[in-house]
Amino acid sequence: MYITITRQHLGETFSQSAADFVDYLEKENKELTPDQQEFFFNQQEDQIDPKTVVQEIDANTDRLKQNEPKFYSLTINPSQRELAAIQNDPEKLKAYVREVMKDYAASFYRQEAVRVEQLKYFAKIEKQRTYSGRDREIRENRPYRAQIAKLRNDLVKVNRGALQGNPEHIQRDIDRLHKQMPHKLDGKPIEEGMQKPGTQTHVHIVMSRKDVTNKLSLSPGSSYRESQAQLHGQTVKRGFRRDEFFQKAEKTFDRMFQYNRNYVESYNARKTMDKDPKAYFSKVMGLPASKRAVALKLLSKTGAKVPLPNIPKSKVAVARKTLAQLQKAAALARKASSIEI
Repeated sequence: MYITITRQHLGETFSQSAADFVDYLEKENKELTPDQQEFFFNQQEDQIDPKTVVQEIDANTDRLKQNEPKFYSLTINPSQRELAAIQNDPEKLKAYVREVMKDYAASFYRQEAVRVEQLKYFAKIEKQRTYSGRDREIRENRPYRAQIAKLRNDLVKVNRGALQGNPEHIQRDIDRLHKQMPHKLDGKPIEEGMQKPGTQTHVHIVMSRKDVTNKLSLSPGSSYRESQAQLHGQTVKRGFRRDEFFQKAEKTFDRMFQYNRNYVESYNARKTMDKDPKAYFSKVMGLPASKRAVALKLLSKTGAKVPLPNIPKSKVAVARKTLAQLQKAAALARKASSIEI
């Protein structure tokens, strides 16, 4: 389960309104008939139109300065393995989101516990994803694209007499690089903007910075971690317990759907991989045989070239051979499992 929280982008080129973000979340609906479209939902309601979302978020900004975010975006990204466990059922995913928002509310560090009923949020299920520059497939195809672009430029120059060369040889090199490109879909090299295959269901949540009363500020940002401060001579609790939230969100999914989470799917494992890859890999190799096999299979999907657990037998040799790949995979895991501010 990958969960990210991102604040509203602010600046001269960004609107103070939530309208642009809500419009972005409507991108899938624009290609669907009205009866096929996905509505927004919150803790109590199921069919909320985008106009209402914008009005509610934009009106809930009392005493916030122009340079302060008015809303945050929470994205819940179940893995394909997790989606398979719930049969990719949107109703089960909605039920999970509503439970996660209870975890989110409870993770605020306040004098009085924050309840989910105090949150003003709107969630939207999306079923498609497209490739971006951060995806392994795009990154590994990029060197081939660069060479092809240069060769095409050379071909143009040769054809107009600005460069000496054999056009047929250049075209042959272009065709060869196309064939060698490692990642393709339906025979076409994968490029940014292409739709990803398989089950890609995920949830976007737009969440007001202020609570439903428009009085209490609820920021989950990195500048508002769990802490205490003096206000008018009294100690005041403030902040957001991020680790607690991510851990609760996983446990909620596992409890609701009796999901048997592998070590490498856990938030704590991703944190360990980020901070101490050797300890992470030692833990993976120390798992029982059946769980280790699942862990290595899941790791291979991140781009880490992990050998079978019995080749070679020495854990030290295995670690030396795969540590570099795991560290690269850690960078992606870090982006996906932490608050991006």
